[in-house]
Amino acid sequence: MPDVITSRADAPASPRRSGRIRRLVMLVGMLAVAVPLLTGCLRLQVSMGVSEDDRVSGQIVAATVQTSDTDLGPQLTPPDSLGNRVRVEEYRQDGYVGTRAFFSDLTFGDVQSLQAMAPESGGSYQLEFQRSGDVVTLSGQVDLSSLPAQGSDVQLTVAFPARVATTNGVRDQDNVVTWKLPAGESTMVRAEVRYPDPGTRSFVGWAGIVGGVTIGVAAIIGAMAYLARNPSVQRSKPTDQS
Repeated sequence: MPDVITSRADAPASPRRSGRIRRLVMLVGMLAVAVPLLTGCLRLQVSMGVSEDDRVSGQIVAATVQTSDTDLGPQLTPPDSLGNRVRVEEYRQDGYVGTRAFFSDLTFGDVQSLQAMAPESGGSYQLEFQRSGDVVTLSGQVDLSSLPAQGSDVQLTVAFPARVATTNGVRDQDNVVTWKLPAGESTMVRAEVRYPDPGTRSFVGWAGIVGGVTIGVAAIIGAMAYLARNPSVQRSKPTDQS
């Protein structure tokens, strides 16, 4: 009777080898779940529009890749100081979940309050609008050093009411600038634009109205004085006819 040779492939796996296989499968599964967390997969997008009256409106999107059905992503909470000028809604797009905040009619000072809405996973930022005469300057710093260098989409876009004179961002148009902010780094933001001070425009308009009224009153007074000095200039009366 010939000897029966059992191949290595047909031989039952030893308990030690089976344990190694199970641990390997578990490790692969854990890595598959951890990859989105390790790479960050954060979407943080800020868009702003500045009006000629120095008012700022726009939106903030903060979202991460959804990891479970109960994962709601980062939550933006508007500060009480901004009242009803900020509205927050749920955000779901491209596998990302989180929140989107719309803001409108903010003053330059109010914009600084928006930084309190930044999610903990989104780093920190400071943005400030300042006016000096007819020159408006946007300056600030966005610190994303706590985020992984890969898998994060963080950008800031600002539209101004006039052509941007200088900036360290990328010009999308003459008056629109975008900063793509790299994760793992701290980035400075700067832009300068020139357009009339709305306070000055209001004063000039009021001065024009007052000037027009003054000129009109002066003309009336001048006419009355002329008639007083020239009594012969009077309206002719109709002659009686019998």
